[in-house]
Amino acid sequence: MIRGLYTAVTGLMTQEARQNVITQDLSNANTTGYKSDDVKVKDFKEVMLQNYQNIVNGKNQRSVIGSLSYGSAVDETTTDFSQGILKDTGLDTDFALNGKGFFVVSKDDGTGNLTNYYTRDGHFSVDLNGYLIDESGNKVMGRNSATGADEPIQVGNAKLTMDSSNNLYLDGKQAYKFDLVDFNNYNSMQKIGDNLYSAQNPINSDAVVNEKKLENSNVNVANAVTDMMTAYRIYESNQKVVQAMDETLGKAVNDVGTVR
Repeated sequence: MIRGLYTAVTGLMTQEARQNVITQDLSNANTTGYKSDDVKVKDFKEVMLQNYQNIVNGKNQRSVIGSLSYGSAVDETTTDFSQGILKDTGLDTDFALNGKGFFVVSKDDGTGNLTNYYTRDGHFSVDLNGYLIDESGNKVMGRNSATGADEPIQVGNAKLTMDSSNNLYLDGKQAYKFDLVDFNNYNSMQKIGDNLYSAQNPINSDAVVNEKKLENSNVNVANAVTDMMTAYRIYESNQKVVQAMDETLGKAVNDVGTVR
């Protein structure tokens, strides 16, 4: 009985984790460049049940009852990095990546130290100091065409345009090229919030940058809603099992041993 209760509770925990991930995907269905997640579920190793109640020739004999699983657990959460649909915006500071890769932005960790993070969200703007920034105010990184240095892209009051080779022009003069990176192992990438990823060992990306476009989220809303309903029903079933076992245990404690 207790084993069955434990198995049902692990099912509750697993489905709750699935619902949390699906809810996050649905809430970001309209977030530029957002990539959906998926929960991978594993089961605990099965154990063999047996007893020695049968006695043959004065000796207890082993009787195999069968196997029992101790339930399920979340194995890992993976991210689907497939390409989202590109949409036109008409804004000079909107950029969309077509292909595998990420923009690089520089984020202040609060102590004055700058760390590079990676994003597919190209909805940029120009701040009061003339720097190209993302929606969270992080500076977008690029390679200076004159010096070759990697640095925050400073637009100032200039007209920003781009050619087919990802070169950025300020008032018609070539000034920067976006820092675009990719990774050999996407499993090492971690979402840190604000549509940003942290990762190690970036490599060059050959993605194409499209100006005046943005990449839609790759969340399939219809599939996500279906998955949410399935997770809820499984959760509800496990909940009923827990309730039934709890009532049975209650009767065993309060009624079976009662002297009448």
